[in-house]
Amino acid sequence: MPPTRVIIDTDPGIDDALALILAFASPELSVEAITTVASNVSVAQAARNVCLLLELLDPHPRPQVANGAAHPMTRPLHTALNYHGEDGLGELVRFNTEKGLPRYPEPQQLFAIQSASALIAKRIGAAPGEIVVICLGPLTNLAIAIQAAPTEMAKVKEIVIMGGAIQAPGNVTPAAEFNLYTDPDAARLVFASGLPITLVPLDVTERVMLTAELVDTVVRHIGSRVTQFVRHVTERLFGVEQERTGCAAIPLHDPLAVAIAIDPSLVTRRPFHVEVETGDGPTQGMTIADRRQIGESLKQPSNLRVCTEVDAGRFIAFFLERICRPSV
Repeated sequence: MPPTRVIIDTDPGIDDALALILAFASPELSVEAITTVASNVSVAQAARNVCLLLELLDPHPRPQVANGAAHPMTRPLHTALNYHGEDGLGELVRFNTEKGLPRYPEPQQLFAIQSASALIAKRIGAAPGEIVVICLGPLTNLAIAIQAAPTEMAKVKEIVIMGGAIQAPGNVTPAAEFNLYTDPDAARLVFASGLPITLVPLDVTERVMLTAELVDTVVRHIGSRVTQFVRHVTERLFGVEQERTGCAAIPLHDPLAVAIAIDPSLVTRRPFHVEVETGDGPTQGMTIADRRQIGESLKQPSNLRVCTEVDAGRFIAFFLERICRPSV
């Protein structure tokens, strides 16, 4: 079976970086383009981080990289530098080689000429029913593409979105998950598009935890550039989570979304009608799924397939096996 052709829309971000590593370590996927969006970091920093990862991983062929939206559709940008570090990758400037040179020097990369939204629509339109878009950040680029090129976007095979919280509490406010909180207007537009969407909410991503102990016992002993990067990029964040929650563990939000594109059997999906709150109050970005136990004819038709359960142990083993492969 040929690999699944994917476009990854991302805002790296530590878990985004881990997700990209997983994608390139998985022969089931062909990463044809990476598009950036502002959220965890500025869009320029996101592009820089993608290029740094591509130089680390050195995939062949190398996917196109295109810059996307620099801010949400109607709102100011609020980044997550306090969580991910000033560079979005755990402040890698701290690490030097034995010769005192930067372990992770500034990358060199040519970007696609067109915008992220144009690149997404063009790739999908040229390959009807073949492209899966994996969205790891706010849905701004996707919403712009749907508005500008609805005919091309209708040819997408599937959209996998890391975002939202159905029954779980939010992680940026009590009501909302960070990606959808950042640009709820874009999320509302995408959810109403009628396109085939799988939503990967906090309900499942917060059940798949990478612990400092796992990194120390499993990852540390694999002597590759990639496993060294995994240790470096997560080191600071384990400390942040230890102080914040009392546990040195980070949720693998974005890697789970990538894994579902590889092996959908890792999760259970259920159809729901889901809407996004776009007001400016305490419910901004809240995802509201119609979970009422009433006749389906009394509800609005489902617009998403929502991941409700995850085989956490199998996913963690899968993730560790892939990132620890000698060839990665």
